[in-house]
Amino acid sequence: MAKHSATINRPLGEVFAFVADGENARQWRPGVLDVARQSGEGLGAIYRQGVKGPGGRRVAADYEVTAFEPDRRIAFRAIAGPVRPTGEYEFAPAGDGTTVTLALHATLTGWKSLVMGRAVQSTMDAEVRNLDTLKRILES
Repeated sequence: MAKHSATINRPLGEVFAFVADGENARQWRPGVLDVARQSGEGLGAIYRQGVKGPGGRRVAADYEVTAFEPDRRIAFRAIAGPVRPTGEYEFAPAGDGTTVTLALHATLTGWKSLVMGRAVQSTMDAEVRNLDTLKRILES
């Protein structure tokens, strides 16, 4: 599990719309190599995504949006790749700005837990901290 929040000095609707468009991910998530919406919009949308894996090689990390509440919440689950985390963005007004919280959860069992446990935790920790990059981009 990994969780992080950032308060962004931008209106809630703007922040939500930027995050909700998964194709913006390359602007603020450095581990994303490529991403494109495959189908749907909002709830049920599917994105094809490639992320940096060991040695910088591309690893499939496609995902499906499992909850979509405008200006409040976006949840997703990975549908491709060796690790299939679930995650949730929560959005809340913070004065004239917006607080965004990202929580990620992955369950590893058996050999995956032994071989990949530390790397997965490190990746998830870095991923939630990317909210700080999102803040810098949206405030610039």
